Amino acid sequence: MVMVREELTDLPAYPLPEGYRLRYYRDGEDHLWGEIEIAVASFDSMDGALEYFESEFGPGRDRMEARCHYLEDPNGQAIGTSTAWFNDAFNGRDYGRIHWIAIRPEYQGRGLAKPLLAASLGRIADFHDRAYLTTQTTSARAINLYLDFGFVPFETTSRCAKGWTWLASVLEHPSLASYRG
Repeated sequence: MVMVREELTDLPAYPLPEGYRLRYYRDGEDHLWGEIEIAVASFDSMDGALEYFESEFGPGRDRMEARCHYLEDPNGQAIGTSTAWFNDAFNGRDYGRIHWIAIRPEYQGRGLAKPLLAASLGRIADFHDRAYLTTQTTSARAINLYLDFGFVPFETTSRCAKGWTWLASVLEHPSLASYRG
């Protein structure tokens, strides 16, 4: 499932709850990304997570310090991540990409996702005019957040339309009205 936001104007801003903070990735912190992604069940092992990190971000590692956010709890532990990445050939054009946004399960539901997403979208806007992201139908709660941030469905196959139709019935979000029968 792909979602796009064709303009990065009028971006919403959300403050972090007291005690939490955002910071950028620092060289050598690949393991923090891996730990967070393992916690949300994106990977089964640190080796798998780090292998993916290297394949996805290794060629642009020099950009990570300006594009990858870590969300820290009041004790300074990295509990979330989001990368303001890019794709200069998505749909034949240059797009920023919200990539691998995650918050450890025990910290979800605390008002942290909106500030994390807003920070990454703001960072993308520093470099790009539009953004996209990929997700899956099992992430309905996250999709609702993306819809609230102005992302809309971008159908790449007929199977996507079926997924959006199902999500429209589950989420009842006004942005998905065209998918309701």
